[in-house]
Amino acid sequence: MLRIYVRRSGDVRYYTDDQARELDGLRDGPAGWWLRGDGDPASAHDVSRVLTTTSRSQVMGYDLIFAAPRPYSTLLALDEAAAPHLVAAQRTSVRGAMAYLESRALVIRDRSAGGDREVSRAWERVVSFTHGVNRHGEPHLHDHVVVGARPANTSVVLDSRALYAHARAADGLYRASLRFEIARRTSYQAQRTFAGHDAIAGLDEGYRALWGGHHDVRGEKRYWERDEIRQRWRRDLERFEESGQRLARIAPPRTIDEHRFGASLEGRREVARRHVVEAWSDAAILGQAPREIEGCVNALYPEWRDERGVREKTLGVWQARQSALVRERGPRPLEMRELSAWVQRSREYSREGRSR
Repeated sequence: MLRIYVRRSGDVRYYTDDQARELDGLRDGPAGWWLRGDGDPASAHDVSRVLTTTSRSQVMGYDLIFAAPRPYSTLLALDEAAAPHLVAAQRTSVRGAMAYLESRALVIRDRSAGGDREVSRAWERVVSFTHGVNRHGEPHLHDHVVVGARPANTSVVLDSRALYAHARAADGLYRASLRFEIARRTSYQAQRTFAGHDAIAGLDEGYRALWGGHHDVRGEKRYWERDEIRQRWRRDLERFEESGQRLARIAPPRTIDEHRFGASLEGRREVARRHVVEAWSDAAILGQAPREIEGCVNALYPEWRDERGVREKTLGVWQARQSALVRERGPRPLEMRELSAWVQRSREYSREGRSR
């Protein structure tokens, strides 16, 4: 899950003071790592340079938290051999989601000459911090990605509306990438159910109950050492009780589940590129690399190739679904019997809407 928090202070000690030693030996390098920039990611001085703003704005930057679904995080405690590959999958997925946000959501509003245009920009520095626990000592793999409010080579802050508008698409890409990378790097199969739940095939749901992540009290911040957290997790496992519920492993399906794709667009009046990216990511049951997802969307919807920001061009729901199906199968005319049930329903809904 991706959550975005506004940073109004230049104090970055929350990030630099936590060395996340619970992941020592599982990740490549320290907790902090640069997606773009230089210096020591453990230095408050170097990290504070990421937060850039203007004299007219109180917002210094943003903290983008990419948290792995709970079943994926439990692998940190259950399989130490797979844990380093899980952390590597996390960082690869964070990088892919951030590349999307920078290319599609990082814009400024140019109101010169009486106009109001969205202009693409880039961050000068981006730093992230990878952690493996929550405040209650449960396995919780997540990254804090810190970015500035003012992009490089501009005198104004970014348009935060675009950042929030594209957050769901970025989150979908992040999760799809995690599923893909976990399967590529480990023996586990990460899946997305039709109901929208992320799970590991064969992993008992009792582990989700053991480390649920939801508590009435937030808990105090604690810096765990690697040996301490391993002992903590071993004690937790003594309380584990099987639920008997396990997701079955499935054979590799088509690139996407067309029914899941259609369901993700259900209820919208208009569909923009970001909505299709989100729907495609959710429909990639076993995951897909973000670059491949964007390549597929660009190929199926070439009119959206350069769309970004809040004001992306839109299509009707039926058009968005039909365009994907027709272009996937080729330019030849489709017979009605070839259309899937959800496309036929979309056509009926579209007709009903026009007749009202």
